[in-house]
Amino acid sequence: MVTTEEILAAAQRHLNVDPRASMAVLASAAGVGRATLHRHFASRDALLHELGTRSLDRWEASLDAADPESVEGAADSGDAARITACLQEMFARFLADSDDFGFALTDSYLTSADDLLARSDALVDRETHLYAAAQRAGVLRDDVPTRWLGHAVYGLLVAARDAIRDGDVARRDLDALVMSTFLDGAGPR
Repeated sequence: MVTTEEILAAAQRHLNVDPRASMAVLASAAGVGRATLHRHFASRDALLHELGTRSLDRWEASLDAADPESVEGAADSGDAARITACLQEMFARFLADSDDFGFALTDSYLTSADDLLARSDALVDRETHLYAAAQRAGVLRDDVPTRWLGHAVYGLLVAARDAIRDGDVARRDLDALVMSTFLDGAGPR
């Protein structure tokens, strides 16, 4: 018997390749019939919602692990080296997550579910706190809006996902490539 976890993993892998896949295609990818898939998830939206929740869980865990905000966190330290190390840790975790949850970067469902959108906004606020600290410490440009930096990171994650999927970049080179592209483009002038 296939578990819910196995179905979610198969759907996630397939959605990374074909984000518009139907429930029938996702059921086939999971090695189950449509009826079995529907016993686990009443609709495609329910399946996407669960995957979106898991994606946000990973995003939050990545932020927690990079620890930009705690009392001893990098953001409030004002220390450029600690902030840069925190950015590197966060980016490495985001890139690892995009290997699993790449579809979540661009799936429109995730921006239409109110609860997912509210949670996403809260996570963006946490990131923005780190980017603002990086601007104050001279790690990132201070002549651009802080929120713009978040959009730039998002764009780099989408580009990284696509470059890996298309075979344009080796996965082992991705962390350094994304970090250098971000810091060189968003670095202080």
